[in-house]
Amino acid sequence: MLSDKIKKWVGETLELNHSDGAVDFAVETPADFAHGDYSTNVAMVLARAEKKNPKELAEKFVAELNEKKIDEVEKISVAGPGFINFFLTPKVFAEKVKEIIEKGEKFGHIPSNGQTWVIEHTSPNPNKAMHIGHLRNNLTGMALTRIAEWNGYTVICDCIDNDRGIAIAKLMWGYLKFCKKNNEQKTDLEYWKEHQDEWLTPEELNMRPDRFVDDLYVKGSADFESDAEVEKKVRALVVDWENENKIVWELWKKVLSYSYAGQEMTLKRLGNRWDFVWHEHEHYKAGKQFVAEGLKKNIFKKLDDGAVITDLQKFNLTDTVVQKSDGTSLYITQDIALTKLKLEKYKANKLFWVIGPEQSLAMQQMFAVCEELGIGKRADFTHIPYGYMSIKGQGKMSSRKGNVVFIDDVIDAAKNQIKKIMAEKETQVADIENISEILALGAVKFGVLKVARMQDVSFDITESTNLQGDSGPYLQYATVRANSILKKSSAILPSVKMPENWQTTNLEKMFEKFESVVSCAGLEYAPHYIVTYLIELASEFNSFYAHHKIIDIADPTSPYKLALTQSFANIMTAGLDLLGISVPDEM
Repeated sequence: MLSDKIKKWVGETLELNHSDGAVDFAVETPADFAHGDYSTNVAMVLARAEKKNPKELAEKFVAELNEKKIDEVEKISVAGPGFINFFLTPKVFAEKVKEIIEKGEKFGHIPSNGQTWVIEHTSPNPNKAMHIGHLRNNLTGMALTRIAEWNGYTVICDCIDNDRGIAIAKLMWGYLKFCKKNNEQKTDLEYWKEHQDEWLTPEELNMRPDRFVDDLYVKGSADFESDAEVEKKVRALVVDWENENKIVWELWKKVLSYSYAGQEMTLKRLGNRWDFVWHEHEHYKAGKQFVAEGLKKNIFKKLDDGAVITDLQKFNLTDTVVQKSDGTSLYITQDIALTKLKLEKYKANKLFWVIGPEQSLAMQQMFAVCEELGIGKRADFTHIPYGYMSIKGQGKMSSRKGNVVFIDDVIDAAKNQIKKIMAEKETQVADIENISEILALGAVKFGVLKVARMQDVSFDITESTNLQGDSGPYLQYATVRANSILKKSSAILPSVKMPENWQTTNLEKMFEKFESVVSCAGLEYAPHYIVTYLIELASEFNSFYAHHKIIDIADPTSPYKLALTQSFANIMTAGLDLLGISVPDEM
């Protein structure tokens, strides 16, 4: 990237790359192109360290840089308190347009760097339908996956299916008790085994299988909390399951099959990808061996009541229990075992967990324990948290109480809003159902990913479907418009040759920023950088479109303007794809 070349040039010219460590300065694109195409804070960084006037130091640096100027830079100036701004030559932008046309929608894509990353994301519990908390997790995890792959990493996506425990037992009880066709029949496992046709199915109730499961979990949980005898029976289901009671396992597989079928409907709609799914029941016992190993190595401590805890003082972390006094394991012991399994299976360079912020301490404790046990280095484990999500005007959700907002309901609401807008505008399209689905997904994904990862999202349906505002459909429409122009230009072929006396546009300058934006989004796990860039890019294209007649046989600049239009469409399509957003053929 040119920003890297400029940084290297600045460092070498000013002799900042010393053996004892290079000076840490930045080369970035200014928010306003009037301030240059690239800018560096090198003078301000050194002035602070050397207690000098930053502006005077910047002017001195500019004189030195002008002596060894590189071909790509046309002019250098000092601005503000000491920023050094670089203005590129028109040739740079013309060459960038040529590269974009040649590489198409793969412009900026980096070849494999030989590194493998594993990104765990989404991992919905199979006792409920997927809600908007899962939505943000999925969209964040999948965006980071695409961005990492774009930046040269081989990415493996996985998830953990928490398919055992008290929550699943509540679901099983809910099904056994509340799905009987004859309510007078007693709730009995043996009877169910021989008369399964006497229990209702999602199809008979005309329900999606995941909503069927969600409803039963809510009912089972309420029954569990209100009746002490029911609580005993549900807890007995957990014990019987762990003892591998055949009938309990058959019931368990039955209810989970409904959950998985419903989840798959939602995940397919979102464009989810998992390369492997870990099932908790297959490895949950393995964590206990690490507890024994930790005690033997004096990494863990056993308390008087028999519980086992960590010793994480050297990591500046609070201790946590890894085994209860009754000998049962906890999530951390299962996670330790799973981390070992991941490293053995994937041979990856780094492992990532896209999990909510409430798990931040637990993740750091788990990473520290894995390092103590020799499983892996903390530096190779990364927790990627994200802010909470809500729907504007609605309160806090609770799966147990059954007042959650489901993913499919949010998408459907956006889809209905888009259909309404299209009807009001009397928009004529060949397949309104398919196009409104594409636009709805664009609206929802944009509305979630436009917010910085650690900020909370209050999703607004009206705002997210506004064709005139900062929305997914706005970006999709801009791309459709560009593609439409290109289809109409059969009499003129795009040309990357810059016309004589051509004044470089801000649109061309925006093209130059794409690679560095995607790189930064990957380094900082920040998809919203790409969203912000695409909004600015679409704005510049719309301004370009408003001030230039692109198709004009008599205009010698038309071929180049078509090349700019094609470049815009290529970058916009690639950028939207990184966010998981498709572009319809028409709008």
